[in-house]
Order: sequence, then structure tokens, then C-alpha cells
Amino acid sequence: MISLSMRHLKYFDALARLGHFGRAAESCAISQPALSMQIKELEELVGAPLVERGARQMRLTGLGEDFAARVRDILSAVDDLADLARASQQRLTGRLRIGVIPTVAPYLLPGIITALGEAHPGLDLRPREAVTGRLIEDLLAGRLDTAIVALPISEPSLEEVALFDEDFVLVRAPEDAGKPVPDPAELRQMRLLLLEEGHCFRDQALSFCKLSPSVARDLMEGSSLSTLVQMVGAGIGVTLVPEIALPIETRSAQVSVAQLPEPRPRRTIGMVWRRSNPLGPQLSRISATLSTAGIAAHAKARFAPASTAPRDDLAGR
Repeated sequence: MISLSMRHLKYFDALARLGHFGRAAESCAISQPALSMQIKELEELVGAPLVERGARQMRLTGLGEDFAARVRDILSAVDDLADLARASQQRLTGRLRIGVIPTVAPYLLPGIITALGEAHPGLDLRPREAVTGRLIEDLLAGRLDTAIVALPISEPSLEEVALFDEDFVLVRAPEDAGKPVPDPAELRQMRLLLLEEGHCFRDQALSFCKLSPSVARDLMEGSSLSTLVQMVGAGIGVTLVPEIALPIETRSAQVSVAQLPEPRPRRTIGMVWRRSNPLGPQLSRISATLSTAGIAAHAKARFAPASTAPRDDLAGR
């Protein structure tokens, strides 16, 4: 066992997480045969099989499952040691693994990269876009340093800092501009387009319209806000989007945009990180930088014309 290396542990962790030799090799930036060789070498060092190899799939053995849990703890502890050393420095430098949810990333990520690059020139930013559940899982496992998500997360082990608030708006066909804005009860009777399951924005839209998940399964779904807006432009239905998405998503779609009646739906975008992370004070300072960037982007979304599409009662706000 003394011959075990960090390389063995990182490769095995990738395989355990992804459940596929090809995807694990890709994530480790090595060839699949090289990964297979490293896993085989690890099994020889351990003295027992860790992976059950099948013709079409692989699964961990019982020992492999236990081994994977211990490996995650070891890799997380090693990352914490590195973070502890970085926390002692005056300036935050080096790798920063930051997750962002898909309904924020395309609209805020360019500003985040610019703002952090100016405020912390020594940072090596490693952004990752994924749905909230995956980001929180990776954050708790130590695979991310911080994440930008919709609050609250309500996980006791995570620190939450709000960055900005924003309203949801209704996107509908251009010929509907000027028509009365439907209330939640009326929206339930319309062809409402939603993001697919796994997106927190989907759950927030369902909550506003008071729709149950079972009913939602019969509604039309899209993989991104861009897809939903394009579907509205094609006359398929209506959808809700966050204000921050308007400048980009209405640029190429002929739609109208309307503010929803009070109490209108809104969300709080915030930054979260593990309370045990030694970089906590530095991440708090970063959140202040991102709050400024987020508010600036939000203001641009609210007040700058996004396109020539009718904007209903949002015009001139």
C-alpha cells in the first residue's frame, strides 16, 4: 500500500464519480487505455478488485464503494491543506473552481471573469456550469471551491451570501404585446414552456403558477432558456425567464416581454461555499466583487433595450 500515489487516487475518484472509463479518462486528460492501466495497477496494490468490468458497463465492487468514499475524503483533505496555505497569503492566487447554474452562467459569467481578473490578477479561474444539485454535490465533496446558485440552499455546512435579486418576466408572442398580463391561474391554462427537470428555475416557475410536478410532466420542456424563448418566438407557447437573460435571449427572437403582476416571482442569486473552507475570508471578499458585477449586469438587463421586440410594460423602466 505504500506505493499508492495521488495519481492513482485521482484517477479512481474520477472513475467512481463518472461510472465510465471513457468519460473518466477524458476528465483526467489521459487516454482510456492509460486510465485502465492505472486502475489495474491500483487494484494490484490493494490486492483486491475495485471495479467490476462488464461488456457494456462497469460498476464498483463492495470494496470499491468503500474505497471510493475514503478516497474522496483523502482528496478533500489534501485540497484543504492547499487552501490552508493559500489562506495565509495576503492575496488570493492560484486555482479557483467556481460553479454556476445554467440560468446565470451565459449572462453573468463574462462579467465574473472580468471582475475577478481585475480584482485578483493571480487567480486561475476554473468555471463549471451545472444544475444546482450537481454543484452542491461537488461543493460538499470538495470538487468545487464555491458556486453561484439561487438561494436559499439551506445546507447547514454551507455559507450563503446574496449577490442580487431579480424578477421573473413573461415572454409571449409579439402580437400579445399590450394585452392584459395573465395571473398565475390564467397561466396554468396556457401552454407554458418550462426548463427540463433538475433546473431550480423550473421549480420556481412551477411554484409561482401553483402547478404540481405531476402536471408539469405534461408540459413542453426545453434544455435552456434560449430554447424556450425561441419556441415562444415560433408561436408554441409562453414562458418565464429571469430579467438578467433578456438582453441575450430576446436578441434573435420576435417576442414580447411583460412584467408579471404582484406578488411577482423573483429569485435571489448568491454565492455559497463550505463553512470549513480555509479560504472563507477570501471567498467573502470575492463575493463582494461579484455582487458589484452582478448588480451591474442586472441593471443592464432591466434598463438597456434588448432588441426591437415589443416590451409591454417593461418598456422605459
